[in-house]
Amino acid sequence: MTAYIIRRLLLMIPTLLGIMTVNFFVIQAAPGGPVDQLIARLQAANTSVIERVAGSQKGEVLGAGAGGGEEKTSRYRGSQGLDPKLIKEIEKLYGFDKPIWVRYVQMLKRYVRFDFGDSFFRDRSVIRLILDKMPVSISLGVSSTLIIYLVSIPLGIRKATRHGTRFDLWTSTLIIVGNAVPVFLFAIILIVFLAGGSYLDWFPLRGLTSPDFASLSLAGKVLDFFWHLTLPVLAMVIGGFATLTMLTKNSFLDEIHKQYVVTARAKGLTEGRILYGHVFRNAMLIVISGFPAALVGMFFTGSLLIEVIFSLDGLGLLGFESTMQRDYPVMFGTLYIFTFLGLLLKLVSDMTYTLVDPRIDFETRES
Repeated sequence: MTAYIIRRLLLMIPTLLGIMTVNFFVIQAAPGGPVDQLIARLQAANTSVIERVAGSQKGEVLGAGAGGGEEKTSRYRGSQGLDPKLIKEIEKLYGFDKPIWVRYVQMLKRYVRFDFGDSFFRDRSVIRLILDKMPVSISLGVSSTLIIYLVSIPLGIRKATRHGTRFDLWTSTLIIVGNAVPVFLFAIILIVFLAGGSYLDWFPLRGLTSPDFASLSLAGKVLDFFWHLTLPVLAMVIGGFATLTMLTKNSFLDEIHKQYVVTARAKGLTEGRILYGHVFRNAMLIVISGFPAALVGMFFTGSLLIEVIFSLDGLGLLGFESTMQRDYPVMFGTLYIFTFLGLLLKLVSDMTYTLVDPRIDFETRES
């Protein structure tokens, strides 16, 4: 197993390099980069000033931004009327005064040291931004993932043991309908009915804490936190039951009809002993394969729509705003961190296979 782990760790290097390389050059080639973003802001501010002055003063304001009336073609849209020296300073500010391959190599050198630099537009380090936003995303991710797993796995087992009954039919209908309802629509429905929209006013509408949170007791803080967390989590889990429940059910159905189960019954073992002593271990292998994605989602990803609807400042909103602003350090830094952790968790998932079923030997399979 040690040799397999070492090979997997070494394989992570070209995998991570390939993902970062493709994303770097694709994103860099896309229009509307950080230089264009700042130029647009300067032009908007310049236009705002012009609109406030008299017609005779327009030339002076424009002259402040123009390079002595010189007209030069620029590769940045919206840069007309700005001093070419200012454009050069903006390029230097964001590192765009260097060729793209130089920026690429510099990024790789920094990322090897886990140095992700500072955000272009937030004046803070990428790591600090992620750490500041993570509590919100972790709160949503851990709560929703635990609820989905604690409900879906027992429900899937129950559906497998009662396959074809009315219970199986009705539960399948409910989870399929829940899966078909868009998350944002269900969130709005919860707000309308439970957050003072038109009916009941049982839950708060925004944030994860109340204004007087600091003055509450420890028990009061815990209750206040979960009170605010209820609606966002409910909105996130409504569509998450279907896949895991049906996956668990089908896995158990496949195992229940195998010969070793028939043999166990012939030996007089109880259904509970057969189900949880023999079938469970084999059937859960396919469920375990989804743990890496679930763990990444639990700790590091956020739902943009849920965060916007319930006014939560998490990683989902950070990622969206960084993409819209072309904040490259945040975009590439989060991509690197999430990809690296995802690869590590995939390895942990493979190691978990051997704990659940000792018959699995990755060394033998690879040889």
